[in-house]
Amino acid sequence: MHRLAFTLATLGSVASAPLLAQSHDLPADSVLARALTFRSIGPAVMSGRIADVAVTDAKSGHGRIGNVIYAAAATGGVWKSTNAGVTWTPVFDSVRTGSVGAVAVAPSNPDVVWVGTGEPNNMRSSSWGTGVYKSTDGGKTWSAAMLPKSQHIGRIVIDPRDPNVVYVAALGPLWAPGGERGLYKTTDGGKTWTNTKEISKYTGFTELAMDPSKPDVLYAASLQRERREYGFLPAGPESGIY
Repeated sequence: MHRLAFTLATLGSVASAPLLAQSHDLPADSVLARALTFRSIGPAVMSGRIADVAVTDAKSGHGRIGNVIYAAAATGGVWKSTNAGVTWTPVFDSVRTGSVGAVAVAPSNPDVVWVGTGEPNNMRSSSWGTGVYKSTDGGKTWSAAMLPKSQHIGRIVIDPRDPNVVYVAALGPLWAPGGERGLYKTTDGGKTWTNTKEISKYTGFTELAMDPSKPDVLYAASLQRERREYGFLPAGPESGIY
């Protein structure tokens, strides 16, 4: 049986040798090459999954609702549309951080845009970020990194009464304990930060919502997680809603 298998394999390799030799002499536009055609797959491979979307508020008086849209791609930066999604322009390339987890526009000033880098998913393919960034000119320029050890941002919420009051749900590192985890708040536009809810070195915040009728009332979801090469703790007892 082994001798028969060896004989068949040998005959097969010998028979294919002339064909391989001839293939080098074939022109590029041969019968074989013509069967391989290109097709458009769009920006999906470059931008990947969308982590968050922010739309300007019509109450601000800057155009109709839905006219200006920001889309945060988990692996492809931030994209902006000024014509309700007909065309898109990348506005975060200067930061040179590809993974984005959250984007928010100030309800009282649509030129103030906040971006939290590092998608909040817990997958092995989830890339980490370099902190939180702020733009005061609609995404043309960006500040230096704030909360640089947060690595993954779940949500950013801006007080509708004051664009300098901002809340950040920081998950912290996925592959290690520590970092900047918790529910951070700034009242001076990002110059200083206070961790208003800190739980442990393994628990950060993945979601945050503000009561639309009472901006001082917020709801936040914590997540205890730890990923290692050999396993993953998806949700520990410190996970909850506050």
